[in-house]
Amino acid sequence: MKEGLQDDFLNKWQKYFDEKAELPIAFWFSEDRIQKEEIVSKSWNCLIGLLHKIRHGKSASFSVYSIGCGGGKCYCGFADRPEGLNVFLSTGKERYLKNPEIAQKAIDAFPVFKAPAKYICFKRWDRLTEEDNPDVVIFFATPDVLSGLFTLANYDQEGPFVNIAPFSAGCGSIISYPYQESKKDKQKTILGMFDVSARPYVPENSLSFAVPMKKFESMIDNMDESFLTTDDWKKVQKRISK
Repeated sequence: MKEGLQDDFLNKWQKYFDEKAELPIAFWFSEDRIQKEEIVSKSWNCLIGLLHKIRHGKSASFSVYSIGCGGGKCYCGFADRPEGLNVFLSTGKERYLKNPEIAQKAIDAFPVFKAPAKYICFKRWDRLTEEDNPDVVIFFATPDVLSGLFTLANYDQEGPFVNIAPFSAGCGSIISYPYQESKKDKQKTILGMFDVSARPYVPENSLSFAVPMKKFESMIDNMDESFLTTDDWKKVQKRISK
């Protein structure tokens, strides 16, 4: 990670949002676990639920053996899509899509990738070191915080679709989609956590906002000259600070 970037964001985050606003977490892939730590699911468990510990300051890694959900393994790049997923999403347990045929087309359009290393590593932003090289930064944000992030992401862009909200599992929206975006020249941010199955594992008034690292660096650079310095934003910031 670039020298000084961590503190630069922390200072600007406190200045323009508030210390009460939750800090983001970040992930990257590595052949080594963070400090030899690995969160292991004792049974089936939603990956979003396991990230609760990361959001509260624990740094840890996951592998194909420590993620209890087949979908989570897939969306982290550790496994193929689970068998019968089209039925599961439609006429099976979840019923998110009308029929298996529609579900299969949605599945075929979903970005899949193979994890480039054995572990996916997570840390909260303030726990990062200069040796860490995040691929994606993930916010769990309230509507007021989200409005600032959404607008900041579009600050230096010409088009209206810099922020997208694709139909996705919760872990797909914070890992698969933004990781794929991180490989592109023009990167989009991903609004997520609309997945009904994942909602119980996040605060009721929050959504996720996942940003490829290159895009995030430009957002940090733009903060001091953006709308965040205006009276309009200060009115929103007061509500964040309450």
